[in-house]
Amino acid sequence: MRCHYCQHNETKVIDSRTTEDRLSVRRRRECLKCGKRFTTYERIEEIPVMVCKSDGRREAFDSKKIIRGLVKACEKRALSMHEIEAIAGRVENRINSLMLEEISSGEIGEIVMNELYQVDEVAYVRFASVYRKFADLERFRDELDTILSTKETAPKSK
Repeated sequence: MRCHYCQHNETKVIDSRTTEDRLSVRRRRECLKCGKRFTTYERIEEIPVMVCKSDGRREAFDSKKIIRGLVKACEKRALSMHEIEAIAGRVENRINSLMLEEISSGEIGEIVMNELYQVDEVAYVRFASVYRKFADLERFRDELDTILSTKETAPKSK
């Protein structure tokens, strides 16, 4: 592994552990030339899932796009970047678990909304309003009514 600081090709691994999502390995390394330490992440290279867009285009799945959408939906909400990345990780895991070569952007949006609904209803509505392209206030109110009726019929926890 090349040193991030001096570009020397020889480093030693000081510490190695799996990440929380168990999809990669975090390694602390030390350069044998300059002695500086840095972190690397090792992941299995996977064949990318192709996303079928609503206009017919296809592109490789990019979890960074999920994170960007979540950041916008969660703006000024009490979710940390760590929580947003965890949601994106769960979405990516769900997509990978389907073992599909292609998935529609609509299916991805539904997976994201299901995750957001469990965590923050306001962020969910924000994401849904953009994703579902609410054309008017009626569609927006219908979504809110659905959320409120679900909450009213859910068993209360003590």
